[in-house]
Amino acid sequence: MGTKKKTKPSRGRKKAKTSADQALALDYVRAWAHPTPPPEHSTADAADGFLPPHAARMASGGGANVLFELHSHSNHSDGFLSPSALVERAHRNGVKVLALTDHDTMAGIPEAMSAAHKCGIRIIPGVEISALHSPREIPGAGEPVHILAYYGMCGPSRFDELDSMLLNIRNGRYLRAKNILAKLNSLKMPIKWERVTKIAGEGVAPGRLHIARALVEAGYVDNVRQAFNKYLGDDGPAYAT
Repeated sequence: MGTKKKTKPSRGRKKAKTSADQALALDYVRAWAHPTPPPEHSTADAADGFLPPHAARMASGGGANVLFELHSHSNHSDGFLSPSALVERAHRNGVKVLALTDHDTMAGIPEAMSAAHKCGIRIIPGVEISALHSPREIPGAGEPVHILAYYGMCGPSRFDELDSMLLNIRNGRYLRAKNILAKLNSLKMPIKWERVTKIAGEGVAPGRLHIARALVEAGYVDNVRQAFNKYLGDDGPAYAT
């Protein structure tokens, strides 16, 4: 009779290894979000010590939860939640580091940081800047681009200059929204400016999402997605830069 090979009992799935790129990214975020420097040689297992073991596995690809959310909007631009409500939702969903990147404004950062302090998560101050890429070799051509900008815990070092630039961009958003409404009017879908600004909220530069919600309210479309697909998308008949 042959001898049977002994099989070792299974110890479950092996812990996912953190790649060099993941370790470096975790070190960057750790140094950014934490006031104290990371321990030496942290790249050997960068997730350990920064996050709980189950969270470390998620960060290295072993789970589905999002631990670092680096692109979010509040109702200071085209989000639905206030900065504090956004932070609270992120906390409930297990997010450890949240960047608030509203369109062309950093007005929601103080409220977000206050709420994050109570929840025990970290905020990265940020902003999504509306810009236009114009290749030198093609005069007059321009393609809209959105630039995600992130800052240290103290915010931009030249805040007044940035704030002035963002104000100019927000003023342009008002003009853009009015141009979109003019195009919708030519398509026999009139929307009142007052309704769009009310949806956007006091002091918030209206964007396409606010106009999309107005289209839904007026019964021109069934939902926001349809508004973008049919009219407000980059190739839509009501699109404006």
